[in-house]
Amino acid sequence: MSATGLRPPRHRADPRAVAWWTAQWLMLMVPLAGAAVVAYLLFTVRPGWLGVLVAVFAAGCLVLAVVAPRMSYRVERWEVTDDAVYTRRGLLTHTWKVAPMSRIQRVDTARGPVQRLFGLADVTVTTASSAGAITIAGLGHELAADLAAHLTTRTQATPGDAT
Repeated sequence: MSATGLRPPRHRADPRAVAWWTAQWLMLMVPLAGAAVVAYLLFTVRPGWLGVLVAVFAAGCLVLAVVAPRMSYRVERWEVTDDAVYTRRGLLTHTWKVAPMSRIQRVDTARGPVQRLFGLADVTVTTASSAGAITIAGLGHELAADLAAHLTTRTQATPGDAT
């Protein structure tokens, strides 16, 4: 990364994002674990080995719902410089996404109903790249609004064709 002049991004999501991400994971994993337990109870003759397997699966689902958001918080980073917006994600494989200021076409913020409960928002930076947009997730809603305003002002002042 030294050839591009980018240092590792230093900003994390808002700490409240861990609770939001945990809630999202639980909304997925609790019904999945519950369905496994209900299927075991209703549709089998309840062999002991299968009960242990279902219990391990259900416990694994719940552990994943608690651990995954905390791991994401530890590894996901974002940064905005005078030249670019960039993010780094991934626990095993680090994925960098970089959007030069001159290529930014749109800056959007989003706040879903659950995000509003936690006071959070996402900022999405869109370019003409086929790699897709850059999303900075789990920001405090005030920071997200300020960041979107800053990026809008900065990209309008940056020469380039944004294509």
